[in-house]
Amino acid sequence: MLEIFLKTLPFFALIGLGWGAGRVRFFPDAATEYLTRFVFYFALSAMLFRFAANLSLAEIFDARFAAAYLAGCFVVYLTATIVARLRKVPATEAAVEAQCAVIGNTGFLGVPLLTVLLGPAAAGPILMVLAIDLIVFSSLITLIITGAREGHLSPRILKVLFVGLIKNPMIVSMAAGLTLSAAGLALPAPVEEFTAILGAAATPCALFAIGASLASKTAERLSVALWLSFSKLVLHPTAVAVAALLVFDVEPFAAGVMIAAAALPVAGNVYILARNYGVAPQRVSASILISTMFSIVTVSLVVGWITGA
Repeated sequence: MLEIFLKTLPFFALIGLGWGAGRVRFFPDAATEYLTRFVFYFALSAMLFRFAANLSLAEIFDARFAAAYLAGCFVVYLTATIVARLRKVPATEAAVEAQCAVIGNTGFLGVPLLTVLLGPAAAGPILMVLAIDLIVFSSLITLIITGAREGHLSPRILKVLFVGLIKNPMIVSMAAGLTLSAAGLALPAPVEEFTAILGAAATPCALFAIGASLASKTAERLSVALWLSFSKLVLHPTAVAVAALLVFDVEPFAAGVMIAAAALPVAGNVYILARNYGVAPQRVSASILISTMFSIVTVSLVVGWITGA
């Protein structure tokens, strides 16, 4: 377990470095925003494209894997929604809280961290988790919030969802890589080298950007934030583990990657959605801050458990 913790420590140290730079304003909000754009549109997209181009669709998509992950997610999603509604919060806020409970920082933290801790073979399952998060749950929160506000769902919403997906560079890069792989085409050596160099920037830049973005977040509404952090770091991986290992009998290694991905802290894009819709951004901010702090321990424990370390 100590060995796993020591392996994860440099990743979280990079987050801490970014937090420190943001806290003393050496790295202001504008700088963090542009660094995040670089990671999102260029470095991480190059990494995902290269991973997908070197994998077959069969190595990424598995029906039982998808069913297990979705089942575990929806158990926690519904639990968080019910708890929120029992507190008499509006449906829009309940949707945002449920999003906090199931959407982890798979892109910026999970992809670089888990491929190092669990090996290159973890790339396929991680990309599957990322695709489900982006396609299913990003669409779901849009449908719920828009439907609650307008009182109905119109065909316009489907257009918004479709445009949002095709404009997401992570979706586009994975789809492009898989298309190349399905066509049986290998990346030309210069392209392989280019995406490898650019993709290598994703890990340090993404982790630094996570830390810098946390510097501007505050821990308000602590009781709710603690509950959502507990849901994300404990309930979510537990539910996914039960679904993967006991219900759907997912292959052990893939199940382990799925559980580790479920143990990641609340994703920053949940805050972007909350701020965009004007729904409980401070609550989400606090959940990201608290879950990221505690994930230093919980991610190490989960990875140690699934690897037997």
